[in-house]
Amino acid sequence: MESPPYDDSNIFAKILRGEIPCLKVFEDDHVLAFMDVMPQADGHVLVVPKTPSRNLLDADPAALSALAPRVQKIARAVKAALGAEGLTILQYNEPAGGQTVFHLHVHIVPRWSHVELRKHSGEMAKPETLVPIRDKIVAALAEAK
Repeated sequence: MESPPYDDSNIFAKILRGEIPCLKVFEDDHVLAFMDVMPQADGHVLVVPKTPSRNLLDADPAALSALAPRVQKIARAVKAALGAEGLTILQYNEPAGGQTVFHLHVHIVPRWSHVELRKHSGEMAKPETLVPIRDKIVAALAEAK
């Protein structure tokens, strides 16, 4: 079954163009990483490539090559900054696979053995709860350079 074409009106495309604000964690020529506003755990970060693609299935291999090391770098910073015991890294493809925003993106979710994941829908987190967490991650990224 053929996938629909990329739709540049999706929320991540709008964030990349600066039309919608985000709490930025990291940005370079290839990706933008920001706090998920409906976090499944404190410190949930999204890494979005700047090259348009609906998901992994139609992504340019060069964009994927740039994405992977950046996901790794940000994941290490999230884990270190928050003292997480582990991480769950998720990437969904197509509606049946759980994808709801049709721009390739990777979820980095810090994990602790005693903390259940929250649902990833519904209530948005308040910026005043996300900013201090974001600041810790940004500081850990700066230390990693």
